[in-house]
Parts: sequence; structure tokens; C-alpha cells
Amino acid sequence: MSEINDVSAQAKSQMRLSERIVMALPGFKGYNEKELRRESDKLIRNHLYLKLSRVKTDIRSVFQKVTDRRYMDILPDIDRLTAKLDRITEKINHAPYGYSGFFDIIKIKETNLDSMITFDTQLIDFINALSVAIDAFKAQLITGDYSNLKNKIQDVADKLEALEIIFDKRKEVIMGVTQ
Repeated sequence: MSEINDVSAQAKSQMRLSERIVMALPGFKGYNEKELRRESDKLIRNHLYLKLSRVKTDIRSVFQKVTDRRYMDILPDIDRLTAKLDRITEKINHAPYGYSGFFDIIKIKETNLDSMITFDTQLIDFINALSVAIDAFKAQLITGDYSNLKNKIQDVADKLEALEIIFDKRKEVIMGVTQ
């Protein structure tokens, strides 16, 4: 919960005087605080997107090293891995911000937005684990060790799959179905 307060506090500290005055008006405070939560979550997801973009660069580097060594039997595996990473990266980049329409039956509450921020913050651990696996894979290739390539690719693919499964539960978190 402290991550939420940290992100929200940082967002509030960067508000202009005119925005702070509007926040003091009755009726606008709740609306603006929801907007701050949404913007905070957007910042977190942008951070996730950038981290995944770096992972994509690393996978392309691995792809190049494997191609240079002419290990053609695993190129389709790496290609599928790259496609999956592209799909997950774009899912995270274009995920909804927790808006609900005026006439929607289910309304997004502040607590659900806080859960969304916490959920997205926890994805950093999954992406860090993915990054560590790719770094180990790259380090192995740099040393000239091309053994167990299929196992390494499968390990990265499993981590990507876990990330996607977790991320697909995000909508439930926003709606308040799960925590």
C-alpha cells in the first residue's frame, strides 16, 4: 500500500497552484483524485513498458547471436518468443486506465483503482525475473556456451507465460472481483 501512497504523493506534489485550488472545490476533489490514481497507474505501466522494451532488445541480441552461429533449429522458438513478448508488451502499453462510463452498471471505485496500482506495481517483479533469465541466457552465449538453448528459451517462455496469465487478471482487479 505504501507504493500507492508514494506514487500518489509524488503526483500530488507536482500539481500546479490552479490544480490545487480546483482540488479544494466541493465535487471536484473526488474526481481529481481518481484522475491522479489513473495517471499514477499510467506512469507505472509506462515504466513496465520501457522495461519490457529493453527485454525485447536483449532477446533480439540473443536472436542475432544464435543466428550468427547458425543454430537454425531453435530460430522458430526464438521467433515465437519474440512475438509473444511483443503481444504482452502491447497489452501492457494499451491496458485500460480504470474508467467506467456514466451509464455503466459497474462503477470503478477509488479502492479498485488503488488495487490496480498495486497490481501493476507487483508486475515489476515478474518483469525483473524475466530480465534476469534473459541476461543469464545472453551471458551464456557471450561465453560461447551454446548448450541447452532449447531449455533456456523454454525458461524465458515460461516466465513470459506467467506474466501474461497474471496480467490477464488485471480487469478483475479493476472491477473489484479479486484483490
